[in-house]
Amino acid sequence: MSLTNWRRMEAVFSVAFALCVLFTNGVHGDSLTVLQAPDFVSFQKGDWPVSGEKIPDLVALSMGFSVQEDLSWPGLQAGPLFQRPRANVLVVVRGVDSLALPQSVASYPLENPVPFTLDSVAETVHSLFAEDTPVVLQLAPSEERLYMLGKANAVFEDLPVTLQQIRARLSQDGSVLASLPLNSLSRNAEADLLFLSEVQVLHDITALLQRHRHLAKDHSPDLYSLELSGLEELSRLYGQDSPQYRDATAILASVLKKFGEDVYSLYGNSAVVEVVTVKTFEAPLTRKSRSILESKQISNPGSPYNLAYKYNFHYAVVFNIVLWLMIALALAVIAIAYNLWNMDPGYDSIIYRMTNQKIRLD
Repeated sequence: MSLTNWRRMEAVFSVAFALCVLFTNGVHGDSLTVLQAPDFVSFQKGDWPVSGEKIPDLVALSMGFSVQEDLSWPGLQAGPLFQRPRANVLVVVRGVDSLALPQSVASYPLENPVPFTLDSVAETVHSLFAEDTPVVLQLAPSEERLYMLGKANAVFEDLPVTLQQIRARLSQDGSVLASLPLNSLSRNAEADLLFLSEVQVLHDITALLQRHRHLAKDHSPDLYSLELSGLEELSRLYGQDSPQYRDATAILASVLKKFGEDVYSLYGNSAVVEVVTVKTFEAPLTRKSRSILESKQISNPGSPYNLAYKYNFHYAVVFNIVLWLMIALALAVIAIAYNLWNMDPGYDSIIYRMTNQKIRLD
């Protein structure tokens, strides 16, 4: 064999070996990871991809709500009818395609990573449990975007929202700077402070929930949606191969793991915690303004648009009661009619039996 052919074979074997290693270790990409979930919310382990635009429907189904279009995705199985998790927490991490979260329930590849919001799920929670005032919190510290509803206005009123408030919080007592191994991260760089501010927000949310443990004991489900973009800024400034980016990734993975465990424990092991890691979104996010009062006006029975009434969460219970009662009455009517049809008046009826005896005596 010539030297040229030998080198060609060596190159072919090298490429084949590299491909084997690649498929063995798995191709890293954008992902949806379920950190915590109760037993009655059945996430199946597998490599089924989920589209980014379907994540709000997935969150709604995991909370026991219905969606407009059926989600033909085998990763989530149908659960019990009368059990729903007490909370759902979705954390979106921008700037990284995957995090080292080994102790997770399941992880799925994310395809078509388009921007999404949980506004539809928040509207559903508010419309079904308006009297119970559930906690609805949507927060993006980097964009200073905050939306609170229900009891969240009272519970998280002390939560720092703006970047100036969060950075001031980093210098106060109980700051995460005292417990985190910063390593190559700096306390003076803007990008580093943005990342540390988001970590501080996660810590403050769990601290406020521990102070208000009664939230986990009510009958209304709570919804949390957090968007973190500190890693994206670090990647843009330092690069993905920088020690700052690697240290921040390790810190965020450990913080999210503890955050999921704390929330899951606070809600009595009845909370779903998901983490979406996306390198970058394919399209800019456009948010439309909305009003809760507008939804109440639309659901007005006297509306000229002749709209149907809103869905009531008692509907499933009332429907089952009426359904099985109708079935029981129908079976009872059939059984009575069958016995009357096959009845012998001389033997089965006391009226005809007494009349027959009286006739014989006469």
